Amino acid sequence: MTGMTGTDENELLASVQAALRAEHAAVYGYGVVGGRIGEKRRAEAKAAYDAHRARRDELRRTVRDLGGSPEESAGAYALPFPVPDPAAAARLAADIEDKVAGVYADLVRAASGKRRRGAADALREAAVRAVRWRGGSVAFPGLAERAAVPSAPPSASPRT
Repeated sequence: MTGMTGTDENELLASVQAALRAEHAAVYGYGVVGGRIGEKRRAEAKAAYDAHRARRDELRRTVRDLGGSPEESAGAYALPFPVPDPAAAARLAADIEDKVAGVYADLVRAASGKRRRGAADALREAAVRAVRWRGGSVAFPGLAERAAVPSAPPSASPRT
């Protein structure tokens, strides 16, 4: 990685690991969604599950390329709310996509070149899936859930 400082490389690796953690959680969450969603939307849930598995596998390779050791999936993840029926499953899917979009927004900021483009593509895909599950959009995909949480002061100015 020519031209990157150790701090930049550490930030990039941390952002990739965060995206990997989000993809692990998304794969788990879509297992729940698939078990509760109605037949009419089961193919949509399966397509999202497969997309998150592919992104997860890609991120594992990226972590290795950056000299890191990919974080493993947890045995289980806490769901943000009970998921007893198809309507709750659709809300969970939208929540998953919002969270995934958030970590990809961070990765867009930390990355450059092909990695930035890949993160932007993943952010866009998550935002589109969230809209489909929710039935409507938000102004800044991936950032809505952060509005209520105070953010840490920025450590550096954003890259362009």
